[in-house]
Amino acid sequence: MMGQLSSGQDRLFYSFNLEDHIPKNHLLRSIDRCLDLSDLRHYLADFYSPIGRPSIDPELMIRMLVVGYCYGIRSERRLCEEAHLNLAYRWFCRLSLEDEVPNHSTFSKNRHGRFRDSDLFRWFFNEVLHRCMDAGLVKGEGFAVDASIIKADASRQHGAPSDEEINWRDPSLSTRAVSEYLEALDEEGLAEALPKRLSLTDPLARWTAAPGGPAFFAYSTNYLIDVEHGVIMDVEPTPAHRTAEVESTKTMIDRVEELFDIKPDRLIGDTAYGTAPMLAWMVEEKDIEPHVPVWDKTERKNDSFSSTDFHWNDEAEEYSCPAGNPLRSEWRAFKNERSHVTKANTIIFRSRQTDCATCPMKTKCCPNTAFRKIARSVHEAARDTARRIAVTPSYQRSRHERKKVEMLFAHLKRILKLDRLRLRGMSGATDEFTLAAAVQNLRRLAKFSSQGPPVTG
Repeated sequence: MMGQLSSGQDRLFYSFNLEDHIPKNHLLRSIDRCLDLSDLRHYLADFYSPIGRPSIDPELMIRMLVVGYCYGIRSERRLCEEAHLNLAYRWFCRLSLEDEVPNHSTFSKNRHGRFRDSDLFRWFFNEVLHRCMDAGLVKGEGFAVDASIIKADASRQHGAPSDEEINWRDPSLSTRAVSEYLEALDEEGLAEALPKRLSLTDPLARWTAAPGGPAFFAYSTNYLIDVEHGVIMDVEPTPAHRTAEVESTKTMIDRVEELFDIKPDRLIGDTAYGTAPMLAWMVEEKDIEPHVPVWDKTERKNDSFSSTDFHWNDEAEEYSCPAGNPLRSEWRAFKNERSHVTKANTIIFRSRQTDCATCPMKTKCCPNTAFRKIARSVHEAARDTARRIAVTPSYQRSRHERKKVEMLFAHLKRILKLDRLRLRGMSGATDEFTLAAAVQNLRRLAKFSSQGPPVTG
């Protein structure tokens, strides 16, 4: 027999408990058990006036942002609509059926104001990381670092060549992103290498074609993770430029050591982090084992000898060629002592022309020159340390553990939908990347909390 609804929607009183309608295994339940915002109001107390009309509860806004980043709801207008309709979102945000959802403009006003002034999102990220550490998810023995390119909210058409003179005083260009760019122009790192094109919408975004295909304006999100359980230890935004990405590693490692008193025994990275200055920083300054491939362009593709075929004598500070002849940085004494260090931070070692002229191996060593030259980095000792580590079993294990960073980036773009920024400027990128990393740690913590304590940690 065909059924029929017993009554319409004309009931006056309802008995409804929001708690009963949220499944026990719901993701937001697991996250809610791991999320503690009891210190939030105390942290923001100095940024609110003691008089006037009460504001929107900051915990409500943080919880709504967690929902948005957790479920890939990129639009704050749509986030408010979803929080109004979805019972699980209401339960997580501590809203009853009668409570009104804040207007979407509230997020913009607070983000550009007290949230950014108080560095609230960094505080929130550190609080989540503290809970991950308390749960035993951080071992602190091995860290991995990598960067991923995220498209900026800047059109390819709304750009100009970097060598073209631009009137930044034009009222149409008076935006927060442009103001940040003009303030950063005095920084040495930004002035060293200008890109081919500048965005008039977001000038700090870098013109790049790194993934292949058409070039676009982008930022890079840099992750420093603990490889034991894939917990993000720190996140740092940079323009999409390799030099800035590598330098951000120093910032993140120093910050983690300062805040949490944790310094890894080994650092895992790809070849971009294998430059001589970076390896020297790890080995000589931080005493960290570099599980990183050495950035080496001295390997020759033809049959001639490479620099690795020459033996280095540390006591005599000279090379020996395969024929046994020496290569030295100087063959005669100078009245004034010279360092012989080039602008590229290398020292040139040369053989004697008379030795090469009679050498039977000349055709395999220097067939097109009268003598052989080798450029040795001033940080070659650190490079040799990385080469010795590269043949150990622990290095091979590190190469597999590095994939955990790539998995986090894939999760960031495919699940959290953060493949393009909505906010502009470095401050906007900082907000989005920091919140996304905090939510990824929350999801990881919720997963392990539901499974019980980790075996290691």
